[in-house]
Amino acid sequence: MSVIDAETLASRVHGEVLTPVMAAFPETHAGFNLAEVHAPDVVVRPADTQDVRTAVRAAASAGIPVRVQATGHGKGRAMNGGMLIATDRFRQVQVDPVARTVRAAAGARWSDVLSAAAQHHLTGLCGSAPDVGVVGYTLGGGMGPMASTFGFNADLVRTIELVDAEGHLRQVTAESEPELFWALRGGKPHVGVVTAIELGLVDVPVYFGGAIFYPGERAAEVLHTFRQWAPTLPTTTTTSIALLRLPDDPTVPEPLRGQLSVHLRYVHVGEPARGARLLAPMRQTVPPVVDLVDLYPAEAIGSVHQDPTDPVPARERGVLLADLTAETVDRLLAVAGPGQDLPLVVVELRLMGGAIRTPPPSGSAVGGRAGAYHLFVVGICPPPLREAVDGATGAVLAAVAPWTTGGTLINFQGVATTPAQVRSAWPGDLRRRLDRVTRTWDPDGLFQFAYPA
Repeated sequence: MSVIDAETLASRVHGEVLTPVMAAFPETHAGFNLAEVHAPDVVVRPADTQDVRTAVRAAASAGIPVRVQATGHGKGRAMNGGMLIATDRFRQVQVDPVARTVRAAAGARWSDVLSAAAQHHLTGLCGSAPDVGVVGYTLGGGMGPMASTFGFNADLVRTIELVDAEGHLRQVTAESEPELFWALRGGKPHVGVVTAIELGLVDVPVYFGGAIFYPGERAAEVLHTFRQWAPTLPTTTTTSIALLRLPDDPTVPEPLRGQLSVHLRYVHVGEPARGARLLAPMRQTVPPVVDLVDLYPAEAIGSVHQDPTDPVPARERGVLLADLTAETVDRLLAVAGPGQDLPLVVVELRLMGGAIRTPPPSGSAVGGRAGAYHLFVVGICPPPLREAVDGATGAVLAAVAPWTTGGTLINFQGVATTPAQVRSAWPGDLRRRLDRVTRTWDPDGLFQFAYPA
């Protein structure tokens, strides 16, 4: 592998070119998830699209791999050598209220889109955390708190602006490059650097929903009620539930601090009175510790999951479930319920129904549509806790193994460490089609995926 001439590259770009000897180098590639530490040879923070083209061509000429990072939420495995293109300076957002679309630059976060769209009484299909990057989330499908109503965010993509392996800037649409367009919507292929994305917005200025927290010792009653209630919901309603272990920290609200609770997430798009009626069985199951469900502006969607906003070292894994039976719940509670001391902050079940299951007419590379539920496990792990977190995660996944489909969702891969784990995010036919796209657009393997593919 060659060594890139960082000084020459810096003279050719408007943005920043940083190397390990520079003081600002570590923070440019740290990202949100601190569990893995990148070690690239050089970091390029482009100021414009031309900088991206210059950087890609320089890397190709030097024979070093390229990785892209906006916020570092889906950081994947640590990068060792090569060029990291950090797109965090690209945060421009332009809303077309007539067409109900938004054009988001490579480093734009969902908070940028939500704020701009709210001025026109519109919103985007954000994930659980508004500080996640729009592009990475969308390329992996994008399943958020309104997914049952509107589906994956990738289904709303109109145009993708991409710098390819030869440094050419392309406008990728269903008409211009149908196969590449298909792959970029949910396939997360490593074929180039996406510099901007145009996608549809939805006419939802407000939603009825929020979070309800129940006492951990009543987890069995709550989860069994959820198991029976969730599948009865209409497509206007999206829900998930989590066993939540928050630290004994002053930043955590007193009723939830240092103990197990059960966190119900609920979003109803439509008449609030109907949303309240639909929620009634869960509100009546056991007295909640905190009930925050109300009518909120769409811009406040992050309050449903209440994900952390400060960088953390986290290990994650996710699997799709074909069913959620009484035995599934019992086995899950046996390893992660009351009385269990384990270093997992979140053990979550997301209902997958409604529009999630229906692909767009033009198709997309989103995998996992056939799952009934998605199980997601998160552990906060500074290095001394990594082994314990991985062990506890393995125990949870083993407990539900009889009900798994064998698949997962690429945005929830977390600590996937083998090609087989990564490839499980797509059925075999989709994965083979994605492989063909990758070979066509990046035959020399210039671009490096966040996971071993």
